[in-house]
Amino acid sequence: MDGITWEEPFCGEGASCFRLGTDADGNAYIAIAGEEDTYLTDSRDALRRMILEIKAGKADHLL
Repeated sequence: MDGITWEEPFCGEGASCFRLGTDADGNAYIAIAGEEDTYLTDSRDALRRMILEIKAGKADHLL
């Protein structure tokens, strides 16, 4: 999709690399690096809330 500005990939050891992106319309995107044509999308606010919840430890049980 044109208009998405992708950040550098976030990579874990031996794991897939994920990329976050945004567009001028206020949308946010998450994709596996190298597969940016297949992405999950929501609002920037939803992405912001998800990141804050992860930082607050609400996904620690997944580690």
